[in-house]
Amino acid sequence: MGLITDIDPLALALAPPADESDQQRVQRLQEEERARRVSEEIDEQLRKEGAALKKQKKPIKVLLLGQSESGKSTTLKNFQLAYAANAWAEERLAWKTVIQLNLIRHVTIILEHLSQDMNASTSEESGSDSDEPARPSRSSSASSLPLRFTEKHRLLKLRLAPLRSVQDDLQARLGASDWPAPAPGSEPRSKMQDFFVRSNAGWKSSLRPGKRSPERSRRKQDEDNETGEVLTGCAEDIKALWADDVIQDMLRRRKLRLDLLPGFFLHERDVDRIAKRDYTPSDDDVVRSRLRTLGVQEHRIHFETGPAAGTEWCLYDVGGSRTQRAAWFPYFDDCDAIIFLAPISCFDEKLAEDRRVNRLEDSYQLWKMICANKLLSKAQIILFLNKCDLLDKKLKSGVRVRDFVPSFGDRKNDLQTVAQYFAQHFKEIAKSHASALRPFRVHLTSVVDTKATALTLGIVGESILRTQLRDADLL
Repeated sequence: MGLITDIDPLALALAPPADESDQQRVQRLQEEERARRVSEEIDEQLRKEGAALKKQKKPIKVLLLGQSESGKSTTLKNFQLAYAANAWAEERLAWKTVIQLNLIRHVTIILEHLSQDMNASTSEESGSDSDEPARPSRSSSASSLPLRFTEKHRLLKLRLAPLRSVQDDLQARLGASDWPAPAPGSEPRSKMQDFFVRSNAGWKSSLRPGKRSPERSRRKQDEDNETGEVLTGCAEDIKALWADDVIQDMLRRRKLRLDLLPGFFLHERDVDRIAKRDYTPSDDDVVRSRLRTLGVQEHRIHFETGPAAGTEWCLYDVGGSRTQRAAWFPYFDDCDAIIFLAPISCFDEKLAEDRRVNRLEDSYQLWKMICANKLLSKAQIILFLNKCDLLDKKLKSGVRVRDFVPSFGDRKNDLQTVAQYFAQHFKEIAKSHASALRPFRVHLTSVVDTKATALTLGIVGESILRTQLRDADLL
């Protein structure tokens, strides 16, 4: 058995050589002193960074949730407009391409329907005897008179045809390569299909002034000039197309309400502004514009005004279609607040991804899932019953809620009654399925109304901020 000693091997390794000279000893001590100072400087830097990190305010994490086209992206724009005006101003011009695309897409949608109905009408007329009355086109009901297309409609189709290639060009600028490839053997894509970009496409940066090379800036200017020229030349025909009684009748028969869709700019006052060579987007134009985005978008907003001034908010705008909802859950952890948007104007509509499901019922199910989720038990929840302006239009046009929601019964078919009825149903769901007892606020909104929404966001922002301060024992 070997002897056990108290000698430390590390001490032996660090011990100076036994034959160390005085000069070597001085040099060794100097090197050790330098190493000690460097080590202390590193420790001090780490201490300072740690202290600064503790002092740094944690960003307020807010999720914008709701089904597709519920108004999440528009709500985000309102946050930017109301509380981060400088950052908003920098990116406003980048939306010009989107707004022009919105205008042109709705024109090409009408042209596609017009082509289909005119072709059907021509086929039916050529297949019938000359002494028989013309039959209604396939888009009209059996009791309707046939649509009477004239030379005017043929000329409008011809003169507006260049907009199809302009649409393709605009989509390419925004990221047309992000279209999923059509399945083998499938029909070619229709102009009526929605266009989207991926959240990481970086289209804003590429279109924002000052973020491009001189060569790219010149090319972008040439592209803008060309688009402006075509739109200016088509402006009167665009207005004539939308104002035409036969076109409006065709859209009614197809139950297509373009004016209720996001990104609608076909009213005369909008065409007069947008279809110009020197068009510059307004704040309202940007808020009303529509660009479908696939994926989760993270937006950091440094609040410049209001009660939250000086704080940083991290807002997540997540895709609302059924195929994207699985991506929500990783963002639930450590969430401070949720703004849930339910478009109550869609009580008579079906989901685009599943025509068997009513959109309002889908919102109910999503709301139930959010309220019951234990990961969100500490998060503050704000409910926006959105698109009240479109709901009011529908009700005033004669659409009856009881025809689509039998439980509504014989209540008064006006905005206030209908909105209160839907709000009560959302409250009952929250009460019966909540994972924890907590208050939640309901706001009736039309997020395209920037002034009204700014007031609502002021209330919401202050409420979220107060909750944060209370949880941090600062209030």
